[in-house]
Amino acid sequence: MSVSTVTQPDVDIDLGRLSKAVWERKTFIAGLTAAAAAVAFVVTGMINPLYKSEARLLIETRQPVYSDDQSQQTADVALDERAVTSQVEILQSTDLVKQVARELNLSSREEFDPAANPSAISEFLVLIGLKKNPLDVPAEERILKEFYKKLDVYAVPGSRVIGIEFTSEDAALAAQVPNALVGAYLAFQSGAKLDSNIDASAWLEPEIAKLREKVRESEEKVAAYRSETGLLLVNQQDTIAAKQLSDISTELSRVRAERADSEARAQSVRNALKNGQAVDAVSDVLGSPVVQRLRESEGNIRSQIADLSTTLLEAHPRMKGLRAQLADVERQIIGEIRKVLSSLESNARVAKLREEELTAQLNALKAGSAREGEESVELRSLEREAAAQRDLLETYLGRYREAASRTEPKSLPADARVISRAVPASESHYPKMLPIVGVAAFAAFLLSSIAVMLGELFSGRALRPSAGMIREPGLEHARFEAVAAGTEPADEPELAIEALPAISNDADDFSVEAVAEQLVTDGTPVAICVSPEGDEGSAAAVMLARTVAGDGLQTLLIDLTGSACPTELMAESRRLPGLTDLMCGDIAIADSIHPDRLSSAHIIPHGNANARRAMRAIDRLPMVIEALTEAYDLVIVECGAADAAAVARIARSEHGEIVLSVLRSDADEVARLLAEFNEQGIEGVLLMTPGSPTGPQDQRSSVA
Repeated sequence: MSVSTVTQPDVDIDLGRLSKAVWERKTFIAGLTAAAAAVAFVVTGMINPLYKSEARLLIETRQPVYSDDQSQQTADVALDERAVTSQVEILQSTDLVKQVARELNLSSREEFDPAANPSAISEFLVLIGLKKNPLDVPAEERILKEFYKKLDVYAVPGSRVIGIEFTSEDAALAAQVPNALVGAYLAFQSGAKLDSNIDASAWLEPEIAKLREKVRESEEKVAAYRSETGLLLVNQQDTIAAKQLSDISTELSRVRAERADSEARAQSVRNALKNGQAVDAVSDVLGSPVVQRLRESEGNIRSQIADLSTTLLEAHPRMKGLRAQLADVERQIIGEIRKVLSSLESNARVAKLREEELTAQLNALKAGSAREGEESVELRSLEREAAAQRDLLETYLGRYREAASRTEPKSLPADARVISRAVPASESHYPKMLPIVGVAAFAAFLLSSIAVMLGELFSGRALRPSAGMIREPGLEHARFEAVAAGTEPADEPELAIEALPAISNDADDFSVEAVAEQLVTDGTPVAICVSPEGDEGSAAAVMLARTVAGDGLQTLLIDLTGSACPTELMAESRRLPGLTDLMCGDIAIADSIHPDRLSSAHIIPHGNANARRAMRAIDRLPMVIEALTEAYDLVIVECGAADAAAVARIARSEHGEIVLSVLRSDADEVARLLAEFNEQGIEGVLLMTPGSPTGPQDQRSSVA
């Protein structure tokens, strides 16, 4: 029959119980912590100390500076992240590592070849074939393997700095290895540049000799062609014909400008005379000395006329003589202007004749320049070839001189600079005594505390049902939490234990732990729990079963309640087959037993069969309980809120105990319950008050 899974009830973790358990086992925890610290101290002292040293390189482009060529400065080439990473790989290359290992004679150190002196265990493992013989690997390879384990080369993020770290049991060796590796790297860089320059010099020397011959032949071809075609140069660029053509073109432009200027000035004078306008604004007229003198005479005469006109009439002989002189001066000015105009027209005619002559010469030179142009094309081709050969020769000569000057090792600095050399460490890098001992002690303390708390959790002693699982009608949620935590409000009526002589508890402690201890001590096989207050007391019975199971006893709880509260708290599912199925004969005893989901205890749940039908066979229950006591150290029967008569029907065992689980009942109520048990012939009853874990001694003082 398949059993469907239902929602499991929640439980709360009793933090106070966990803290109490840790405190109760403080001696065990402290001893384990001290033992771990001592072991860590001893083991750390047995480890050979390791020392670490570091050297640092700055990767940069370095060029030599020559006293004879200070102008040649090479710009620093920007190195990206990949370039720096490449240098890191070069520093870890096998060739450099082998060179450093040979220089420092690392093969003679046992630290770098532990396989040379194997332990007895290692030899035994090799003998039986469980381990490969390390001596089969070449010694050099074994040394390199150990070397790489101790070496750490890295690029500093965000910079071009490379760090070289090395770890060794010898502080001096830990500093020597990075310095030797840096020296080998710098020598490798310089050597690579030296080899490159030597190869370049050897290749350039015969090439330069060939280029010199080619340059000479090219220049001879240019000179011979110039001589054949007459393309002789008057300067570094122009031939004779080109120079003449340029000069005539320049002169023609100048003559044309003079003719145009003369014609323009003559036309301006001509227009002024034709229109009767004043010609004083014409520059050529104003520039004539004769016109200037005549203008002065004209001005003097006009001044005299103006002075005499105030005293003399126009018919006066003096006035007539002055006006005749003025007219004569004006005629002279007009005549002089006409002479200036004639001079300008003459200059324009001469310029025109000169222009015609120069144009004729220019046309003649243009006719000859077509042939010369074709010859110049071939000449320029020869010159370009000669210039290209010459430039290549000069480039090769410059590179040859540069390469030849760098054939000495010291003339070629490596593209790296040492910014920090390794020095022997003053204290060991590993192991760190105090941190290791502290961590070991803390870890032991933490793990042991966790183990104790896990033990409490798995046993169920540190778990209590949540308030939501209480089914008693009218029960307040807050009150159950207070009872489970042991903080019952002080205003509730307390139980006067001294007034109840029928109670058979050996001690004054009525907590679940005290009752569990008494049952274990007395070897009680059966404990019948009665919970007048309903599910609150049933939850206490579950705590009792888990507490006994946590002490290592085989414990079984039988759910005889009507609400099936223990089943919900302990079983994986409320629909598991249980007591009612067993009483109806549907299943065997073994099929009715199920494990507790939170402890090592077992439970016979309420079951799924009809309860009325199961009650008809209730008389068989004592026999079932008697059979179960053969397999379990303690069988707990939780009856819930049952009366004394019903309990008496199943309490037939002479060695069984009746456990009365009460939380809030006052002394009168408990006395009445005990009286009922006495009437059924049950005199000794164990009282369990899970809400008062410190015991009812405080209750005696509060309740008389």
